Amino acid sequence: MNQMQQAPNLYSNYRKVIALANPHWDAAELGKVAGLNVEVTGANRLLDQYGRDFQHFCTTSYLGLDHHPALLEGAIAALQETGTLRVANSKNRCKLAILDRYESELSQLFDTICLTTLSCSAASAGVLPLLASGVLTENRPPVMVFDQQAHYSMNHLKAACADETRVLTCPHNDMDFLEQICQRYGRVAYVGDGAYSMGGVANMEGLLYLKDRYGLFLYLDDSHALSAVGHRGLGLVRPRMPALDEDCLIVASLAKSFGASGGLVMLGNQRQKKLIQRYGGPSNWSQSLNCAAIGAGRASIRLHYSTEFAQLQARLQTNIRLFDSLISTDQCHSAMAIRLIRCGQAERANRIAGALSELGFFTSAVFFPAVAQGKAAIRITLRADMESALIRNFCEGVTELLRTQRIDCANAPGTLNEPGHHPS
Repeated sequence: MNQMQQAPNLYSNYRKVIALANPHWDAAELGKVAGLNVEVTGANRLLDQYGRDFQHFCTTSYLGLDHHPALLEGAIAALQETGTLRVANSKNRCKLAILDRYESELSQLFDTICLTTLSCSAASAGVLPLLASGVLTENRPPVMVFDQQAHYSMNHLKAACADETRVLTCPHNDMDFLEQICQRYGRVAYVGDGAYSMGGVANMEGLLYLKDRYGLFLYLDDSHALSAVGHRGLGLVRPRMPALDEDCLIVASLAKSFGASGGLVMLGNQRQKKLIQRYGGPSNWSQSLNCAAIGAGRASIRLHYSTEFAQLQARLQTNIRLFDSLISTDQCHSAMAIRLIRCGQAERANRIAGALSELGFFTSAVFFPAVAQGKAAIRITLRADMESALIRNFCEGVTELLRTQRIDCANAPGTLNEPGHHPS
């Protein structure tokens, strides 16, 4: 079969996705819960173009470091020190010395070899096709198995990976399926998240078992866990491995709990880093991290070693437990800060999110393709710097809205408990 005869839409179908999702996005914009232009008026406070003052309940800055004075001062100091935003060329040829120092400090913090990128998405775009080609696995292209719920920043690269090797999709966290693939093909690479953006975490026990028994290569995005959990903010994945082997890559965002900007790749050796630097395309094009991002990141690293940092992590867990005592969700008892209140249809989710915005709470109505059709929800994220009274007020507002909107959630995950009653 030549290229003109090849069946289309083996890995994506944008026309269908847009046809299904666009009406809901239009409704979200009409309901003033999307397409907002905001000013930051304080920690966790936003002012939109309609004059509405919000508490931010869909942030990914789980520790509140985006407003931390040390990070802001670090960004300014780095700009003043270097006198420029960046060096405008490929990092292969020439990069700022401060960037090299930053990567060394990240490597020390995470006890492995680290490479920075413009974003976590850029990291995956550069690394996954290389992994599929086999250059990171002794020139034996692995069968690439993407978890069904792997983040879009990885999933959209299936076609590029399929140009190098076989690509399969695994039912979410299905270790039996994955073991069968390992038995059948031998050399397999698994692509998934440490903590998923719509809730839930990887089955690390199962993955590490398959890694030890079959040599399964792990490629895990730990963006939602990095800094938020783990000693010194190591996340969910890194603490599970005494040393990062050549058969595991961890990518993560430095723009969430870490509080700065850009992306991170944790690697097993210098050879892998050199290959990605030279051939990783989007991970190494002419725009490297600017000095403000580097300065804020270096300040964040220093904070990670402090008592204050551990206190912020503890405060986040306190807020998560408080929320779980008031609202029961599928994610209840998880250490991650993401919670989904199920609404069923996208219209309901948009309606509830709009009503919450009028009460001063900015949330996300999530619908297809972020979640399956008929599984729309209100996505809520918590922060360490939220006051208990704010969380209680929010939960009371959601409770009342769900009652007045007559959403039938009586026996489904995502229903509400009476304040003070912790779900069993």
